Amino acid sequence: MELATSFGLLSRDQVTVEAAPAASDAELELVHDPEYVEAVRYAGRFAQFAPDEPMDFRRLLLRHGLGTEDDPAFPGMHEASALVAGATLGAARAVWAGRARHGASIAGGLHHAMRDRASGFCVYNDPAIAIAWLLDQGAERIAYVDIDVHHGDGVQAAFWNDPRVLTISLHESPDTLFPGTGRPAETGGPEADGSAVNVALLPGTRDAGWLRAFDAIVPPLLRQFRPQILVSQHGCDTHWSDPLADLQLTIDAQRAAHAALHDLAHEVCEGRWLLTGGGGYQLVEVVPRSWTHLLAVAAGQPIDPSAQTPMLWREYVNEVAVGSAPELMTEGGTGEFPRFEAGYDPDEPVDQAILATRNAVFPAHGLMPAP
Repeated sequence: MELATSFGLLSRDQVTVEAAPAASDAELELVHDPEYVEAVRYAGRFAQFAPDEPMDFRRLLLRHGLGTEDDPAFPGMHEASALVAGATLGAARAVWAGRARHGASIAGGLHHAMRDRASGFCVYNDPAIAIAWLLDQGAERIAYVDIDVHHGDGVQAAFWNDPRVLTISLHESPDTLFPGTGRPAETGGPEADGSAVNVALLPGTRDAGWLRAFDAIVPPLLRQFRPQILVSQHGCDTHWSDPLADLQLTIDAQRAAHAALHDLAHEVCEGRWLLTGGGGYQLVEVVPRSWTHLLAVAAGQPIDPSAQTPMLWREYVNEVAVGSAPELMTEGGTGEFPRFEAGYDPDEPVDQAILATRNAVFPAHGLMPAP
């Protein structure tokens, strides 16, 4: 947010920054069990006064995925997590009411949280909560696109058997990365076959291959599904330097994906676009630049990739972080890729992933599985 502010993005005439209230219990329970919400609240209160938990308390937490290395109990756990969910709900309300064309919740994107348990650094599943709220408001078709390096398993699970919601996730193969799900054969429940779409890419996939897979899967499905609103999760842990995963994307490929989703929102649903952050663990070199590009695209003011990062921001980074700040908004990538429709190689791993996904879900949407 400091980098976006340094570029002046948040003071543009067409940009509004709002403080949303925390999600209420009723809103959280659109997706989560009441017993789980109460367990999160209890965990936060108990952690504040009794950091050394007795065994029975630890068992209670573990039943709900709390008190683990990924999701430790901490004071104010419920309040902080409900605030993140409230921010994403606030952005969803603005878009659905027509007060904003695009709504951004950068703290959001906690896509692993399940109905009754925390998972993968995620306590409340804010994208799923926002989608459920939109359905309650009368939305008939919602598309969710997840470009985090990890499978968007929690959102997929929430709408597994709901034909009103199309979930698309591009991620590193479940054979090599948490959460171990997201295979092409996962296509939705019996009443919603084809509503879950998974593109599983091998470790080492680079810019051109990732963008080729995105282009071969996401645009044709969104054009066919014609959602009334597009919800997207923009985890930037696909980056080549991210310490938790093994894809090899640059900032420039991530920027191209942000721009492509923006353009698709305008093409298929009159610009109604709800976007969130997500994963990303290279906190100086990658996260600020990738999400500042995302916010710039959403604000209608894309930043030239060759632009220098503002000096004030570099000075801020030097004060608060270890390591020097990046000086450019690019890593020299072109964002170019060969289109799948121009020809494919069945022995190429990226094309194998594309074909597996197309064969699994395209027929359910009235699309041919191969060009």
